[in-house]
Amino acid sequence: MGIKTYNPYTPSRRNMTGSDFAEITKNSPEKSLVVSLKKHAGRNNQGKITVRHHGGGNRQKYRLIDFKRNKDGIPAKVIGIEYDPNRTANIALICYADGEKAYILAPAGLTDGMTVMNGADAEVRVGNCLPLEKIPVGTLIHNVELYPGRGGQLVRSAGNSAQLMAKEGKYATLRLPSGEMRMVPLNCRASIGVIGNGDHNLVKIGKAGRKRHMGIRPTVRGSVMNPNDHPHGGGEGRAPIGRPGPCTPWGKPALGLKTRKKHKQSNKLIVRRRDGRAIK
Repeated sequence: MGIKTYNPYTPSRRNMTGSDFAEITKNSPEKSLVVSLKKHAGRNNQGKITVRHHGGGNRQKYRLIDFKRNKDGIPAKVIGIEYDPNRTANIALICYADGEKAYILAPAGLTDGMTVMNGADAEVRVGNCLPLEKIPVGTLIHNVELYPGRGGQLVRSAGNSAQLMAKEGKYATLRLPSGEMRMVPLNCRASIGVIGNGDHNLVKIGKAGRKRHMGIRPTVRGSVMNPNDHPHGGGEGRAPIGRPGPCTPWGKPALGLKTRKKHKQSNKLIVRRRDGRAIK
């Protein structure tokens, strides 16, 4: 996937870039695998905003992705690679030999006409899904399960991959894209390969309106608010924070404070943190 630039016929176009969608081979989604999405603009069931800066945006339909990949032993042919507005990665439409269709995350190198398989008997090949105990050490993988049968939860965004570093006892050790080393049960599944659309992080949005089309509303600094709206607000002219450290709008510490529970159950499965520190 490459990046395309635009002629600067307006100021906002000058620095804007976009994807050239070279990997895309199918334009319209499969109707049976698409559902409508209702917009909530960051509000919960009480109508209160629980996620700020959400709202507006273009209409989108949700594509039902098969993260579990549990249809074993049946070969599936890749029909086409599609754009998905709900994620950074592209998706692939596959059709199993029994006629069932499904969407999967499209790894780099997966093209129309290729065959993918799921299960312990599948080959170690791009697009196939296997238990970690059947994957050789050193293989790059994505869509990794944390709990057997729950479906892939780790490494699902464009250009990402984890590496299988070791297998010992009941656990496999993975190096995640963040640099964290983590143990995952060997009977969890993962898909082979690196997720495609790797140039996604090079796209320059270019203008505020394009963010609004994505459903992202403006973020206002706390220092320009009134003191009844934000702890950083108020004062004559430009004023410092006036507190020992930066805060959220609700007075909780922000920007750098570690909020993970010290005695979280999964701490024992993390071998090394993403900052390079070993877990004690």
